[in-house]
Amino acid sequence: MIDDKWKNLILATLMFNLGFTIWFSFAPFTDDIATEFGLSLAELGIVSSAAVVAVPAGRLLIGPLTDRFGAPITASATLVIVGVFSVISAFAQTYEVFTVSRVIASLAGITFVIGIQHVSEWFKEENLGTAEGIFAGVGNAGAGLGAYVTLPRIFGADYTGPLFSTNWRAAFFYTGLIAIVLGLGYSLFGDAAKTEAKRRATRESASLRRVLYVGTRYGAIVLSAAYVMTFGLEVAMNGWLGTYYREAFGQGDIVIAATFAATFSIAAGLLRPIGGYVSDLVARTERSVLPWFEGRYREQWTFTMLVFVVVSLLVMTAAGLTGNIYVAVVAGFFVGVGCAFSEGAIFAQVPAMFPNNSGTVSGVVGGIGTVGGTVYPLVFAAPFLPNLHVGYAVVAVTMVPILALCSWVFQPRIAERATEDGLAVGGDEPIGAANPTGDD
Repeated sequence: MIDDKWKNLILATLMFNLGFTIWFSFAPFTDDIATEFGLSLAELGIVSSAAVVAVPAGRLLIGPLTDRFGAPITASATLVIVGVFSVISAFAQTYEVFTVSRVIASLAGITFVIGIQHVSEWFKEENLGTAEGIFAGVGNAGAGLGAYVTLPRIFGADYTGPLFSTNWRAAFFYTGLIAIVLGLGYSLFGDAAKTEAKRRATRESASLRRVLYVGTRYGAIVLSAAYVMTFGLEVAMNGWLGTYYREAFGQGDIVIAATFAATFSIAAGLLRPIGGYVSDLVARTERSVLPWFEGRYREQWTFTMLVFVVVSLLVMTAAGLTGNIYVAVVAGFFVGVGCAFSEGAIFAQVPAMFPNNSGTVSGVVGGIGTVGGTVYPLVFAAPFLPNLHVGYAVVAVTMVPILALCSWVFQPRIAERATEDGLAVGGDEPIGAANPTGDD
């Protein structure tokens, strides 16, 4: 019989993978949806942002709720709600009903926070980066393998079915049904934590005062900012690349454009465990990747990968300006690699730094990080830019202040107190120490 920690990791990963498939299921069908509702290119950028608008607040809320009530309860409720509104969006006849139902269905994006908390309740600190990387990596692949590769092939342009003759309506309907079924299954088979002591420590730390205190520590602030420029970028590009390859290079075939876009999503998803594993490895072996931050091994790896993201975005603009779509696709793949490695590194640090508040901190980091997914598409589609390639370089420039913030907090003298020091918000006992009763 499968070990309980692996069973719960599998459940969390299935939830997250399906959640991201639903969250990004809008992207491959933008052309058909735009035609039906009469949307311009700029309006498509707005709709793409609207698809993530509910997620930041949802993540901030679901984190402490998951700490308090346990992942099986919050996962089940989230999946059922998401599934119901995904089904509603399949039957929408007006742009207003469609937009509202998709915004609520986009709460599928908060499954990430639930899963991060659930996995952290079952794995030891020295394996957290790897376990969270597996969860987040395979889960993130829902955007690429699920939304961009699988859905356009099952529900292609010539799709006709028993309920719908429109492909995107069928895709939204059936993924919604699967979410409802999985939500019910999660409540039946999921277990909140490895031990009751660990569950109790997590539950007792969930309060509004705690959320405010934890969320304003330097460690949470800097990881949130780093997540804006990595996961926020991933969300933005997952929702934008299909349109980019179609409009900037004249690639009108929905399947081919979606496949090109999927190369980024697959890299950003499936390679994420490497980022977490290397973070675990450098921490265990005390191997210096970037000696500027002496003794802060996870921070060294994280900062190196954040720099890689900025450089890869500049390369993305240069590749697009060549006019060769294949060069642009390869460049997009490397942007995905940078996102994957960075995100794996960031979420190796989150539960390691905040062991009894992993859901709360995941909600803060994940919620704030998602803001990038709302803002960046507006830059990519900005009408004042000379072409659709320049937006990547503009976004890269906006990330430089975040690198500066990271370089300050990652200094050893500041990093060692990053879970206690922060903005002037009242709290209680220090929160950086490991939980003595939570692991065996």
